[in-house]
Amino acid sequence: MNRLLVLAAFASALVGCTGDGLRLFGPSGPTRTADGVIVAGTSGMTLYTFDKDTPGKSVCTGGCASNWPPFIAPADAKPVGHFTLVTRDDGAKQWAYKGKPLYFWVKDQKPGERTGDGFNNVWRVARP
Repeated sequence: MNRLLVLAAFASALVGCTGDGLRLFGPSGPTRTADGVIVAGTSGMTLYTFDKDTPGKSVCTGGCASNWPPFIAPADAKPVGHFTLVTRDDGAKQWAYKGKPLYFWVKDQKPGERTGDGFNNVWRVARP
């Protein structure tokens, strides 16, 4: 299936979510930057992956999760294409891309900022 169709289907599925109303993509689709397309969350905020995570498992907890808030999914969320769900140690569901859990970075202040890219050489901008 065409990757953009998968992304569009996923975004459409999340637009109607209740609860915190998080969406993986803003209303215009994936966020395009000078460096290419990135995966963005609510209001276009950049999402990241953590090299120390293993597929399907988040190891960013406690203080780590305070600085790198996990992209929490509604309890009734369903996987779509490469976008899957992982269960955190506290039982919360977290969005993942190709099995890699997704996070925000507290120091990004506006949509499109990527100040966490390469942080400690273990944090990477998520890309479709």
